[in-house]
Amino acid sequence: MSAHPLAIRGLEQEFRSAGGTVRALDRIDLTIEPGEFVTLAGPSGCGKSTLLRAIAGLTRPTAGTIHVGDQLITRPGADRGVVFQKPALYPWLDVRRNVEIGLKLRGVPKAERREIAERQLEVVGLSDAAGRRPYELSGGMRQRAQIARVLAGEPDIILMDEPFGALDALTRERLQAELLALWRRTGTTIVFITHGVDEAVYLGSRVLVMSPRPGRIVFDESARFLRGGEPVPTDEVRSLPEFTDLATRVREAIAA
Repeated sequence: MSAHPLAIRGLEQEFRSAGGTVRALDRIDLTIEPGEFVTLAGPSGCGKSTLLRAIAGLTRPTAGTIHVGDQLITRPGADRGVVFQKPALYPWLDVRRNVEIGLKLRGVPKAERREIAERQLEVVGLSDAAGRRPYELSGGMRQRAQIARVLAGEPDIILMDEPFGALDALTRERLQAELLALWRRTGTTIVFITHGVDEAVYLGSRVLVMSPRPGRIVFDESARFLRGGEPVPTDEVRSLPEFTDLATRVREAIAA
């Protein structure tokens, strides 16, 4: 778990095209504390993925800064792991070696990286699939393998860009519950982009909504559902009046 907040200050992003300049982000100011699970919703094209890519260091903002503690983010780093919507697995490697690949590139000894990979595959429930190739897996299993690969690098911050968007409803709900359990065990900071209002409210300890382009933060509320200081059981959360109320306000913020 990171000991440092993620601080975004005055972030702006413009893209130039044949049709002119597109302003994607407009002065984003945001602090994400260590251990928060932040979900980010908003209309299509509002800049959610652009913001995530900037945090990942995959794009350089036009203006503003992103820091983790005292570190200025200008490029990708091992402290930030990214889970994309479509699992980016190497088809010629089995699941275990896909999970190990980042560790191998960093020079981690073979025995150690195998131990780490097997531990993370157990966390995501894929121990029995360690020797299978990606094409032998379902969509949900491939996504879990991608998550295991990110976890193997022990990042302080996990960035997730609609990772469950292409999955069927039952698989999505199962992976949502597994991700929440993982977050509660590890305390890892997570930033999670979604189009789904219910998903944003269900997963997030904090829900953000971005405006239509140029993207700005227009809604920011806590979403942690507790009973006596403990999380409400997963199967009860969606039936809570507080859940319905927050989901309604998030939808209104998106539609405004």
